[in-house]
Amino acid sequence: MKLGEIDVRLLSMGPFYLDGGSLFGSLPKPAWERKVTADARNRVRLAMNALLVRAGGKTILVDAGAGGQSDAKMREIFGLDEMDPLPGLLAREGVRPEEVDVVINTHLHFDHAGGNTRLENGRMIPSFPRARYFVQRAELANAMKPSERDRASYVATAFTPITESGQWELLDGEGEILPGISVVMIPGHNLTIQAVKICGGGRTVFSFADLFPTRHHLPPAWIAAVDLYPMTTLETKKKFLPLMVREEWIAIFGHDPDMPAATFRERDGKIEAQAVELGR
Repeated sequence: MKLGEIDVRLLSMGPFYLDGGSLFGSLPKPAWERKVTADARNRVRLAMNALLVRAGGKTILVDAGAGGQSDAKMREIFGLDEMDPLPGLLAREGVRPEEVDVVINTHLHFDHAGGNTRLENGRMIPSFPRARYFVQRAELANAMKPSERDRASYVATAFTPITESGQWELLDGEGEILPGISVVMIPGHNLTIQAVKICGGGRTVFSFADLFPTRHHLPPAWIAAVDLYPMTTLETKKKFLPLMVREEWIAIFGHDPDMPAATFRERDGKIEAQAVELGR
């Protein structure tokens, strides 16, 4: 999709699987099962939706999926062996790893940052050797010293090699990364997660990561159990929902396998999603 001079493409990595209770929190299963089907292990099929952006002569990646370095237990729990790998998706777009200039991680959980790195000759190295990797400074600090509550979400091999190579660009809050591309704080899933806002040609693409993991999470009270600060998620959703409708944003849901991108309209007091094709 063209936003003026900016080109935005969807890179949808999947499937992977997450426990339905983790995805829908306190909602009873009969409520969420009307929207999605769980497998015999109560897991829901999801995707990891990243973006490939070309702007100002730069090649930018928004999130990097799970990568291939997860251990056997994690691969089995989340069904990661079935997932389309990021390098193959980039190759289909004609992009070689050394051509990526910028990687913006919304946060450093394994399903958004695992693809930051790859295994070569028995050691983990940055997947994109020329890239600058952008993340919130406080998020990297959290990843390096996680709490008992979120320790399982971070895999050190996704970020330690970036530290060792000196490729981090650490951010302290919101701001512009490149002309037309900025980061916006969306606390709730954790307090240091950022969205990526891309503006051009009078249009806006807004990558929400885990604030709205799927279109089914548009109702403010539909909040994942994995969100560390659910009441903050509630308030952040209520802040952005009217903006999405009024300004006709194209939103990227972080994990929706069937409608990764959408615009919105309000009808009968409810916000409805309408699918948008970004190319994939």
